Amino acid sequence: MPSEAFDPDDITLSETAVGQDILLLITGGVRHIGAASTAYIRENGPAAATSAVPGHKEHTISELVAVKVAEALQRTVTVVMGIHYDDLSKAQIAQVVEIVERKVEEYLAGKK
Repeated sequence: MPSEAFDPDDITLSETAVGQDILLLITGGVRHIGAASTAYIRENGPAAATSAVPGHKEHTISELVAVKVAEALQRTVTVVMGIHYDDLSKAQIAQVVEIVERKVEEYLAGKK
């Protein structure tokens, strides 16, 4: 995988409508597919299924994002995530998570 230095401004969230459903693509650094999570609404609340590429950690965030957005919008949502930067510190990893969470909040605010 090519090398990429951490750049907080490089993380993006984009939406594609798929009929009534939503596909969110969240990427940064060396863009790739690290995990895909689909959340859907049931009578007793949201449920989700996640598939992760071995060796990747995006699934720890993608499922939470999918459930949050599906619950907020009452739609089926798939989140595909791939963010890679070389040699991140724990603080930088936390910063990536915060950036993703902020972008999701901004996205949801724009949907109301």
